[in-house]
Amino acid sequence: MIPELNDVLRRNLFALTVQSEVVLTAGVAALPDGARFALLDEVRCFEDFTSDNDPHGERDFGAINFRGERYFFKIDRRTITIMRADEY
Repeated sequence: MIPELNDVLRRNLFALTVQSEVVLTAGVAALPDGARFALLDEVRCFEDFTSDNDPHGERDFGAINFRGERYFFKIDRRTITIMRADEY
């Protein structure tokens, strides 16, 4: 059930319910609008879960290379945080 809830949250970043929240770190928030929305779309479409990055099968973490930078997302308690890797 947790993996499915995390998938719903991640895939619906642009249509969140009152039961979820998106947090952008300063580095992500500082991106120009177009780049920020493109990064959010990468997070929304992320499906590259493996035993290395998702050892518990909860689909709650991902790493994305975007425009020469590394970004992470982490889901915890119905909140998804999207950050540059150097902000982790």
